[in-house]
Amino acid sequence: MKGIITPIITPMNEDESICLEELRNQVRRQIAAGVDGIFCFGTNGEGYILSRKEKEEVLEAVIDEAAGRVPIYAGTGCIGTKETIEFSKCAQRLGADVLSVVTPYFASASQEELKEHYTAVAEASGIPVILYNIPARTGHNLAAGTVAKLAEHPNIAGVKDSSGNFNQMLQYIEAGKGKEFCVLSGNDALILWSLLAGGTGGIAGCANVFPERMVGIYRAFCEGDLERAKELQESIRPFRDCFSYGNPNTIVKAAVEMKGHPVGKCRKPFSAVSHEAVLRIEEALKKMGEWEECT
Repeated sequence: MKGIITPIITPMNEDESICLEELRNQVRRQIAAGVDGIFCFGTNGEGYILSRKEKEEVLEAVIDEAAGRVPIYAGTGCIGTKETIEFSKCAQRLGADVLSVVTPYFASASQEELKEHYTAVAEASGIPVILYNIPARTGHNLAAGTVAKLAEHPNIAGVKDSSGNFNQMLQYIEAGKGKEFCVLSGNDALILWSLLAGGTGGIAGCANVFPERMVGIYRAFCEGDLERAKELQESIRPFRDCFSYGNPNTIVKAAVEMKGHPVGKCRKPFSAVSHEAVLRIEEALKKMGEWEECT
């Protein structure tokens, strides 16, 4: 589990129904750019607002369109352990290759409860499980000690860390040493630095906007061209600075739409993109040389 994995956006029509045709277009676009995997139902995929039926429809379409060309990661984390296991088994039946399980949210949980939750999911799953740590959205942070214990489980293959806490990511990497355990950066700004520290790649929301650029960071690193890798890593900063104008997934989806792909808006109430945000996104894409692709 390595490289650049795209947490693919979920295209929607004006009535907020899912546009499966455009979803398939986005899968083809990502694979053509050379991504190493596609992840359904992350923050960028609006998994938090899709019904179970919609998730099954999305996963079926992505798996069918990918046709085995890249691994498909399915975000199956729910608040409860039982529901998470049920959805994980469903994703496996549909053909997902890897499960990404976000920490339970809303109600408070201890580290021991989180460990028990993940252990139960891993025991019930027939495909690898990736822990997903995003404390700003869930209210729970997976402590390095908890990750070290979970890394011992043969079916827990790694962790996606979106905390932005690089020191903690280093602790995760240390916890996985000597094991078949990968650490994927969920913060696009830290992909190269995590690779240099021993991480294996990133689940990169920005790949929805400029997949070739994100893939380039990883490929340049693998080829030993660190100057090129640093240049590409630094080049995404103007766009990431736009995240201050709204939810990052809202900004990402708006940018993909501005680049000529009819992916629609995020579902309400998380759909507002101010005029100032649009101007800043346009400015960032122009600065990055990405505007020429826009229609």
